[in-house]
Amino acid sequence: MHHSSSSSSMTAEEATRGVAVEKIETVKKWGLNTYKCTKQMISERFGRGSRTVDLELEAQIEVLRDTKRKYENVLRLARALTNHFYNMVQTQHALGDTFADLSQKSPELRDEFGYNAETQKLLCKNGETLLGAINFFVSSINTLVNKTMEDSLMTIKMYENARLEFDAYRSDLEELSLGPRDAVAIARIDAAQQQYQVHKDKYERLRSDVIIKLKFLEENKVKVMHKQLLLFHNAISAYFAGNQQQLEQTLKQFNIKLRPPGADKPSWLEEQ
Repeated sequence: MHHSSSSSSMTAEEATRGVAVEKIETVKKWGLNTYKCTKQMISERFGRGSRTVDLELEAQIEVLRDTKRKYENVLRLARALTNHFYNMVQTQHALGDTFADLSQKSPELRDEFGYNAETQKLLCKNGETLLGAINFFVSSINTLVNKTMEDSLMTIKMYENARLEFDAYRSDLEELSLGPRDAVAIARIDAAQQQYQVHKDKYERLRSDVIIKLKFLEENKVKVMHKQLLLFHNAISAYFAGNQQQLEQTLKQFNIKLRPPGADKPSWLEEQ
């Protein structure tokens, strides 16, 4: 019994020691990798180190970043338009109620207040319909910018980090290859060659991922914007032409459903 207990205690200690050694090795590898990448980054910044360059891909990445900035501006302006227009519709609603009340209390101006009240109510109804269309436009652009484009940019960030790591280990291998060729040096070169290949494979895999994502992103962007710009144009045009039927038809065309009046759910504007 005593012998069994001692063996179990030793096994537990060995397991704990093994985990500690593994953690130390992980930290050591992380520190070495960080050192190599920092060294490579500084060398590139001061023009002393070489870097792997894919001119065509880097140009596409820069176009994406510029496009995202411009679309973010469209999103900001569309949200501002939505807020301003919402306030106008609320004012029209209050004005219509006031006209209707005065129509009941001013017999000598009943007709004049009455048709002004009806006009404001009609404008309010059309305004709410237009707000539904603009909100759908804003929601779609937000998804495109802050989800679809952002997802591609996260992959690009991983690719750029992999490129830096690849160049760091490539430079390390090149530096070792220029040194002496004794047994110790050859062993270090072999180890560096293995690390170089690992990071080269990672770099090429992420490069391929970026190329594919950029291709699909462009196709998706064109498809989404074609639909949203058509919606925005048709809805705005119908509203300012006073064409209520065309405005409602535009929402049906794009399967946009408005929140019914008096619904308990918070309005779409409150959810922004």
